[in-house]
Amino acid sequence: MRAPKTSQNRRFGFTLLELVLAIGLLAMLAGMIFAVASQNIALGRTVVDKQNEESVDTALFELLDTMFAALPGNARLELLVESGGSDLLSSISSDMTIQNVPLGFTWGGVERIAQSIQLSTVRRRDGFYDIVLRYYEGEILEETQRVGDSAQVGEEEPFAEVVLLEDVTVFAWQVLDGRSMDEWQPDWEIAGRLPLQLELTYMRDPTSEVIRHVFWIVPKQNPEVLMRQMTQQGAIPTSPGAATPTTPTDGNPQGSVPAIQPGQGGGSGRQPRGGGR
Repeated sequence: MRAPKTSQNRRFGFTLLELVLAIGLLAMLAGMIFAVASQNIALGRTVVDKQNEESVDTALFELLDTMFAALPGNARLELLVESGGSDLLSSISSDMTIQNVPLGFTWGGVERIAQSIQLSTVRRRDGFYDIVLRYYEGEILEETQRVGDSAQVGEEEPFAEVVLLEDVTVFAWQVLDGRSMDEWQPDWEIAGRLPLQLELTYMRDPTSEVIRHVFWIVPKQNPEVLMRQMTQQGAIPTSPGAATPTTPTDGNPQGSVPAIQPGQGGGSGRQPRGGGR
């Protein structure tokens, strides 16, 4: 005779409904974890891209700061802008040519010297810009006879090109004349002197903010003019082997230093009054 089944002898298990509910909860939990992880990954990528863009922008500004600060006194700058409207942000393209800036570097394993450089804003078919830096061996600006004449870029081809930026929305220049201190102007074609400041308006994409950066060009003495003035004043010899001319002194041979007589000047180191000055 069999004993009756009790609740302790029964075999417990999960029903089909319980399994469906458990699987559903696990799926919801996995989906939430995946969504949070995806958001964190996207946020991390955004932060990294932003940091990379800021690093590129900082490197660009530092490069331009160094380039403008190192311009010699006889450097020549020309800025030509093609604009699509009256607004600064509507500029189509621009060419900034800087001449008489000898730069030595190695390109393609060969040592080269660039006499002229050109920073060009190249407009693409999709409406974005590429910022290209070109290097030339010779002078590419024609000499102008009077201030205000337009100087044209020659037919010389660059021996090196470097793309500094890609997919840029706005890259526009303005210059400030240090003599007139008038309002900012979009171009510069004055031969013989440099502007005092250059302002760059820069925007990487349509959703980013507009960045404006001002570059100072420190006025420097033109070495060619200085040498010409020194030659005219007789401070340097005009031909090899020629004696250095000096201003004759009273009663002394040309170029000689007057002797200090006893009682004149003493030991104070001052020059005696009279013909010695």
